[in-house]
Amino acid sequence: MNWTIFAVFITAWVLIGLATGVWMARRGHDPRWTLIAVILGPLFVPVAYERVERRPRSVASAPIAMWGTEPPETGNLRVMVGIDGSVESDHALRVARRLFGPGGGVLELVAVVSYDDGGTDESEALHVARQRLAGAADAAEDVPAGMAVLAGPAGESLRWFAEERRADVLVVGRRGRGMSTRILGSVAEHLSGHCAVPVLVVAPDGRRPRSVSRPTTPEQ
Repeated sequence: MNWTIFAVFITAWVLIGLATGVWMARRGHDPRWTLIAVILGPLFVPVAYERVERRPRSVASAPIAMWGTEPPETGNLRVMVGIDGSVESDHALRVARRLFGPGGGVLELVAVVSYDDGGTDESEALHVARQRLAGAADAAEDVPAGMAVLAGPAGESLRWFAEERRADVLVVGRRGRGMSTRILGSVAEHLSGHCAVPVLVVAPDGRRPRSVSRPTTPEQ
């Protein structure tokens, strides 16, 4: 047996599987698919292509009356806040509440789970997301707040929902620049570059927020 050829074959097999698994994770699926992808290698490519979903979707929501598809008659800003249970998202919620409420806005608190976790009400991740949103709604105190759980890639899902719901501004916390950011992509950077809704990116550790990004398409 030519061990060099064998080693090249195994390396290619693993790399193809790894790339496919990472692609699925970036497309909003459970990262644990990567382990299966590495084992199956090229055999997993058609499985991934068939299984991956193309569009984000809403899996749970508890809207409030002042948040609809048309501009609210109250004149309050409709502020969407991304919630993921991190210190950064908690800080983003505090900043949103300080800037836009009480009396100045209504909140839509949004969490994102993977397509796989959003496929059943029995999902542990979906249960945790709902608990996080309930806790965030309590933290909003006297600011009216609705809640929604989306399934899909985090950045793409938040962008889609903010545009679909015609939010006035989308507030997200900015994470650090660790390995997870390089592999899975930066939600804040994706939103700043692609979202048609103005995006307020709140810096971590209490630093001042970054500027609100301009919409990427003209306002309708």
